[in-house]
Amino acid sequence: MCADKDAPVCPHCHKTMKRMRVPPLTTWSATFFWVCFNDECPYFVGGWSWMAETYNVFASYRYKIDPTNNQAGPFPVWSQDAMKDQIIEED
Repeated sequence: MCADKDAPVCPHCHKTMKRMRVPPLTTWSATFFWVCFNDECPYFVGGWSWMAETYNVFASYRYKIDPTNNQAGPFPVWSQDAMKDQIIEED
C-alpha cells in the first residue's frame, strides 16, 4: 500500500489527498481510492449547489483518483462527514 507521503495533490484545492477504503460490494477493483477530504475544497463545496440544481438532491462529491488505473473524477457523498470513517491512516 502506498504511504501518504506518496499521496497526490487535489488539483482543485492543492491539498494532499488521503487513502480511503473502497466500499464493499462494488465493482471497483481497487482496495482504496485517493480522495480529497478538504471540506473547503471548491470541488466539494460547489458540488452541493450543482447537485441540487441539476438533480434536485442533497448531495455533493469529492475528487477521487483510482490508483489502479489513475482515473479521476467525482466520488458521491451525502454529508460532510460521509466516508471519513473509511480514511486509512498512514501505517
